[in-house]
Amino acid sequence: MPTDGIDQIEIFDRALLRDRRDRSARRGGDHDFLFQEVAGRLTDRLEDVSRRFDLALDLGARDGTLGRALLTSGKAGKVIFADRATGFAAHCHEGGPSIVADEEMLPFAPGTFDLIVSNLALHWANDLPGALVQANRALRPDGLFQAAVLGGETLSELRHCLMDAEEEISGGVSPRVSPMVDLRDAAGLLQRAGFALPVADLDRIEVTYDDPFRLMADLRAMGETNALKDRLRRPTRRAVFLRAAQLYAERHRRSDGRLTARFDIIYLHGWRPAETQPKPLRPGSAKSRLADALDTDEVGAGDPTKPE
Repeated sequence: MPTDGIDQIEIFDRALLRDRRDRSARRGGDHDFLFQEVAGRLTDRLEDVSRRFDLALDLGARDGTLGRALLTSGKAGKVIFADRATGFAAHCHEGGPSIVADEEMLPFAPGTFDLIVSNLALHWANDLPGALVQANRALRPDGLFQAAVLGGETLSELRHCLMDAEEEISGGVSPRVSPMVDLRDAAGLLQRAGFALPVADLDRIEVTYDDPFRLMADLRAMGETNALKDRLRRPTRRAVFLRAAQLYAERHRRSDGRLTARFDIIYLHGWRPAETQPKPLRPGSAKSRLADALDTDEVGAGDPTKPE
């Protein structure tokens, strides 16, 4: 969907992403550990908000872990589960109504929800600002948006080793590194999308593996491998992966022999604007001095144009 009159650039192959999520839903197993962990952390963060939300949307719900946690904790009265993969949408039906829907084309009327949450889905959006605008529009006034996305230095160890190995063996590097959300820009994205009181922060999760091939297997099972539109369309040579694994072990092996993989989770938090929300005071309208509050003397800065 175009945003602000600008044609959308297709970075990711969304059809491929949907198919991979469907395969992940059929696979089952314990590879969803990262989504389970972040769902718990998102739920904990909502405990700091002293209100109950009547109707919530779990956007990119996967198996519905986050939405069901909201119901169990009493933070949400009703949850609608939405995922672009049919397989995951089918997993969510026990928690409440579930639909197949794309995060980039939300099929909801403006002002539908009191709360929208999203657990590690929106980093695959071709137009993240546009997806945030749609989420804002789907909220009622004073509704809350809270999401977690992969960003920062996520999997930088694996990414650098793969690039170096491919350069060494193939004489070039194919597109395989997804653009990552940067913490410094995250709050600005929320503000640009029209959210009030935007907040963004980062949480790093480190996972250890015996070897890089187990990490790659987990990423495939999650449906989180390379989905760039301009990716290499033929299989990567086996020698590249073997060399990448060797470089990974040389550079990132811990004293206990295991290898570390880092996931940087960026949390996004913003409110649909409402008249009842606190507003910043006008400059110069303070009723008391900071020096009085700190019980200290006020020292003027003087005129910087004049020498002392």
